[in-house]
Amino acid sequence: MTEAQLNAALFYIEANRSEVEAEYQTVLQETQQRWEYWEDKNRERLAQIAKIPPKPGQEAIHAKLQAWKARLGLIG
Repeated sequence: MTEAQLNAALFYIEANRSEVEAEYQTVLQETQQRWEYWEDKNRERLAQIAKIPPKPGQEAIHAKLQAWKARLGLIG
């Protein structure tokens, strides 16, 4: 981006501040809604995955992972 392009963009934003701010708020709201949607979806999926027992022979590494998660406060 050139300095002229940057100045043009800043000029546009300043000249249309209310419209730019309104659009920005819309983007923030939509982003928050998407974030919450995927947090819920991931929470459900991670709960399902947590119920799957470790594969035979992987019990020790699974126990180590669980201990680290507990240490980091990721599980209760």
